Amino acid sequence: MKLEGFNISASALSAQRLRMDVIAANIANAEVTRAGYVNGKFVPYRRKTVVMEAVQPKFQDVFAQKLNAGAAQGVQVTAIKEDKSPFKQVYNPSHPDADANGMVYMPNVDMLKEQVDLLEASRSYEANVTALNARKSMFMKALDIGRR
Repeated sequence: MKLEGFNISASALSAQRLRMDVIAANIANAEVTRAGYVNGKFVPYRRKTVVMEAVQPKFQDVFAQKLNAGAAQGVQVTAIKEDKSPFKQVYNPSHPDADANGMVYMPNVDMLKEQVDLLEASRSYEANVTALNARKSMFMKALDIGRR
């Protein structure tokens, strides 16, 4: 019995779950102006993104399988990167982090973008759950046929 389908879906579920966690952290920190301390000054929270790539089988694995498909074996998270886009500037002279001109540097988190990313990640998660359940159902049917 081959379990590659289960492993592929499991790796995608893990990656999408991590992606949803990072998006949740971005949303939670969308107003944080003191996330770090650099060169004697507080800096706002910087948006983070998850980088994923396909897991490619090793040559010896493909060769051992007699070059059976040679397709990717799931996904893996390769990095969590900070978004280098500039911080938002908001005029608020009463804010404790306002500069001499009354400008406050706010995190580079765009709530609309985060909501779209969260929707995409959750739909991908749901699709992988559906694929996992379909594969499980096929195995159960095969077992039922084998019992007869």
